[in-house]
Amino acid sequence: MDESREAEIISDVLQGDVQAFEALVRAYQGPVYALMLRYVGDVDVAADLAQEAFTRAYARLETFSTGKRFFPWLYSLALNVSRDWMRRNGRDRHVFMDDAAGMVRVEDRPDERQAMDDQVDGAKAFDHVMGLAPKYREALLLRFRYDFSMQEIAGALGITTSGAKMRVSRGLEMVRERFTEVNDGHER
Repeated sequence: MDESREAEIISDVLQGDVQAFEALVRAYQGPVYALMLRYVGDVDVAADLAQEAFTRAYARLETFSTGKRFFPWLYSLALNVSRDWMRRNGRDRHVFMDDAAGMVRVEDRPDERQAMDDQVDGAKAFDHVMGLAPKYREALLLRFRYDFSMQEIAGALGITTSGAKMRVSRGLEMVRERFTEVNDGHER
């Protein structure tokens, strides 16, 4: 959804059109649910937490800064909902269960063998990303799956912009190293 459409919807909601918020829910329920599922590893709890994130977003919509993208603001809020749940339930680590197909996109190519090789390499890269420490994993997902800017990543993760750049850079380097180890037959 583009920023101008989001701004229209938010304006409508703030002027009392409660039903308009449904368009934002429809647009972003998939990524918010996937985030929750990665954190809690339970489909029912993830659905409840996603609903809670949207409820909080609706309640706090007047604090959203117009002129910015809505999804990074929502994602940051959803991260806080999942972290709150993790603290309340004594969980100290993330559980990530995202589907590799969601991150791997293969363009249609006449050479099906090349397309298949690219898809396999993409799935391997995704597996390597999912094997990273959560702080690098989340930064890479935000950057390459959701196309967040470095400033948006920083805001969502509660770090500085240079910290976001560092996490993305280090995460990519870790994935490259892992790819090289596996491809050179030096898998640990």
